Amino acid sequence: MLPPDPHAANGRPEQATPTRTSRERRRGALTPALSRKEREQEVGSPVQQGPRDWLCQTAGAAAPSGGRELREANDRGGQLSPEGGGSDTQCATTGGIFITGPTASGKTAAALAIAQHTPCEIISVDSALVYRGMDIGTAKPSAFERAEVPHHLIDIRDPLQAYSAAEFVLDARRLIGEITARGKLPLLVGGTMLYFKALAEGLDDMPPADAAVRAAIALEAASKGWPQMHAALARIDPLTAARLQPQDSQRIARALEVHRISGQPMSFFQRRLAIEKGAACARPDWPIAFISLEPADRSWLHARIALRFGQMRDAGFLDEVRALRARGDLHADLPSMRCVGYRQAWALLDAPGNVHGNVASNAPVDSAAAAAWEALSLAATRQLAKRQLTWLRSMPERQVVACDAPDALAQVLRHVAHALETRALSAPQTRPAPRFPA
Repeated sequence: MLPPDPHAANGRPEQATPTRTSRERRRGALTPALSRKEREQEVGSPVQQGPRDWLCQTAGAAAPSGGRELREANDRGGQLSPEGGGSDTQCATTGGIFITGPTASGKTAAALAIAQHTPCEIISVDSALVYRGMDIGTAKPSAFERAEVPHHLIDIRDPLQAYSAAEFVLDARRLIGEITARGKLPLLVGGTMLYFKALAEGLDDMPPADAAVRAAIALEAASKGWPQMHAALARIDPLTAARLQPQDSQRIARALEVHRISGQPMSFFQRRLAIEKGAACARPDWPIAFISLEPADRSWLHARIALRFGQMRDAGFLDEVRALRARGDLHADLPSMRCVGYRQAWALLDAPGNVHGNVASNAPVDSAAAAAWEALSLAATRQLAKRQLTWLRSMPERQVVACDAPDALAQVLRHVAHALETRALSAPQTRPAPRFPA
């Protein structure tokens, strides 16, 4: 069960302190990256206990003294890493650790706990975190969390821009090399399963997006409707159309775009990728470990989703969407605005007769409409979690950790320690991997 929020008063979180933001409390994750005592020493003032501290206690995380011993072990020096460009590397690795799981499973906090014990940098694997100005509804890591350990691929796109899986793969591979060259461990953390799959298994050679073709498809869809566009897709690519819903505008448009540019159906490229994958020379030593945080009890995850959404709502999620709408250049069909929560908020503010869509309006949304928005958003988030878990079940190489188990954090650390120690044994000229607390 989730602990009560010690910051809450009548179900609403109190104002954030300078050292612990409302987004940090909203994350409600497995453990803090620093103990409360360590944070007090760092900022020079008391830090109130929050949900993450509570879960750290119940998960049996290592005491601060154990963390200090591990940090001292990491500082004792070692051999040069051939991949590190001659730098004094802190860990014997050339790949990365994958940390994934459904939304609200505690991925970021698990990564911060790992960062407490070995030098690393976090690469976000989240298609929503790339967008600037979308902080509350994406549960973006707070400034405090991002100051504790470097984060990458966050706030790299304007919401008007798209960001593809192909772009992610290029960026992630570059960052993995750069982080490794700095003698640190890359942690790839997030819940966009397509990104993980593309990074681990490769991408097809489908043609890139073409703005003119896409605009023509959008114009045609505005006239005919997406069900008719889906029917047109079924005539040229029945395999792809069979797995898409008639209202899935984004994927229908991409499949039509691929056919119009290349003359081949999308399923042709996907079949070729599957054949090539069987003979592909994927790196056998990468990723180092693929850890998936998955709940044994789905109701536990649903309760966390509801708690987090309530805190997002109280932190000003709807005002954030109002500000995005007020720009005037965004619309509901953009990939950024189709993110869970944002899509439902946009529809609420777009509803006929609603006078509160403008950011300048301080009037509250009708309570019944707000309740409907919350119900739709929660349902959409639960569906997202279900899809993520379905994706994960198709990845047998993952190491599952029950994120609702009392010792979830200890299990994550053991998996990482074992993976790094195994890698160190296969690379005797590099320094041994750090030992994590049992």
